[in-house]
Amino acid sequence: MNQNAASHSSAWVTFTYATFVLAFVMVGAGIFFLPVDLWTKSYLGMGVIMLVQSCVSVTKTARDKHEAEKLLNRIEEAKTERLLMDINK
Repeated sequence: MNQNAASHSSAWVTFTYATFVLAFVMVGAGIFFLPVDLWTKSYLGMGVIMLVQSCVSVTKTARDKHEAEKLLNRIEEAKTERLLMDINK
């Protein structure tokens, strides 16, 4: 089986990291300059950090699930090919 793994260009990877950092800085600056007390800013900051952490966890879980299904499908295809080869003999 020949499977081509899709790889991202270094420009795309750099772009995604840069946009993530920019968005995080913009939200952080927005919270910092809010005209509210420190406790409210801290609460919002914790919320943003937990949101980013949960996004990373959900993304990793979805990717891992997809990879596991791909592996399971490849195993099933190999079993099917083996059965078909045994039948054709």
